Amino acid sequence: MKVFVIGLDSAPPELLFGKFLDELPNIKKIVENSIHGPMKSTIPAITIPAWMCMATGKTPGELGLYGFRHRKGFSYKEIWIAHSLMVKEKAIWDYIFPKKSVVIGVPPSYPPKKINGWLVSCFITPDSSVNYTYPKELKKEVEKVTGGYIFDVVFRKEDRDSVIQDVWEMTKRRFELIRYMIETKDWDYFEFVEIGLDRIHHAFWKYFDRTHHLHVDSDYKRVIPDYYKLLDKEIGKTLKLLDEDTAIAIVSDHGIKKMKGCFAINQWLIEEGLLRIRNPELLEKPGVKFEQLDVDWSKTVAWAWGGYYARIFLNVKGREKEGVIKLSEYDKVRDDIAEKIKCIRGPNGEKWDTKVFYPEKIYPVCKGDKPDMIVYLDDLFWRSAGTLGYETPYLLENDTGPDDAVHSEYGVFALKTPETECRNINCNIYDFAPTILKLMGFDKHGLRGETLL
Repeated sequence: MKVFVIGLDSAPPELLFGKFLDELPNIKKIVENSIHGPMKSTIPAITIPAWMCMATGKTPGELGLYGFRHRKGFSYKEIWIAHSLMVKEKAIWDYIFPKKSVVIGVPPSYPPKKINGWLVSCFITPDSSVNYTYPKELKKEVEKVTGGYIFDVVFRKEDRDSVIQDVWEMTKRRFELIRYMIETKDWDYFEFVEIGLDRIHHAFWKYFDRTHHLHVDSDYKRVIPDYYKLLDKEIGKTLKLLDEDTAIAIVSDHGIKKMKGCFAINQWLIEEGLLRIRNPELLEKPGVKFEQLDVDWSKTVAWAWGGYYARIFLNVKGREKEGVIKLSEYDKVRDDIAEKIKCIRGPNGEKWDTKVFYPEKIYPVCKGDKPDMIVYLDDLFWRSAGTLGYETPYLLENDTGPDDAVHSEYGVFALKTPETECRNINCNIYDFAPTILKLMGFDKHGLRGETLL
């Protein structure tokens, strides 16, 4: 059986299966004839590693991917950015050999790796001047069909009109390519990811959500629902090219929800005496980057990275160059800091639902450069700001440019086959790969999840 997977980055069940469904006739037709429901994301709930965890049935620990960037070894400042060559585990398209696949935009897929079929890399691709396809010759076809392929857009900027224009254009070109590949390639498995939905969510949520603390009543309130309608229209045109016996899936890597604010985690660590710096005068101006700090590592216990979740690193003796925490005291120090973090309250003294995860406790193995703690501030409602120099650690807006939304733990899963009857389910992102493999007549291969069929 052929399988066609529609990947919508950050699509939440509350909108796709709820509020917007009646306005999306093509998506509704799939959902109403599918097994579907919320799909729990990875920890952390973020594009990289979630999409590759979905494709491989492996955890972030097994992939050695804990986000977009990683520490290099136990360096204080050296980092590396996630890329495809760091993924050593097999994905669905590797397991189904000799069947052929088309893969478009599944992160991280740059640089392009060899597959039995055709691949176009994802949004981390630098630009179209590099080789971004497998085989290399495919690039000429992509450029000809699209008139210039667009991998991603800049969405954290004040010029919202240009964001709309750029995302619409990117999406239309992506679907032109998708339809071309459907018709011209001999495939058994086809998966694409549209990143545009994530960009539209982050750039326009405060206009759409009346409960947002920065809500603005403007014509931009229609941008999010209008983009869903664009997706539905493009999906409808695409589905007409598929055979009736093709299985169709709609999935997302995580959900989305309003951002209540940003919490300057490193500033808090300084206030708690856990991060010591020699140039405190720098903090008289807002937006100081961590790299600008003259950290006194001989007296520093912990530091952090910002993002939709926080990553906390401990300064361990014998591990870090100037470590201070004795290995015998590691567990106690980490537990103490975790408890302090969980006791952080909101700007008005309100209780937060903060979760602290220890990688080695939530993953079967921890390859690569893991943080000591992964932190969801107030169940992800508060973004972690890595910058410093504010009057208070509580920021009304994102510290790295306009961004109105944060991630939520549940994305979407829907699977329509000629045999399936409509039913609601709850599932996990790790269930995707074994389900698709079973559908295509292949074994589960010892993957983490369970088949949903």
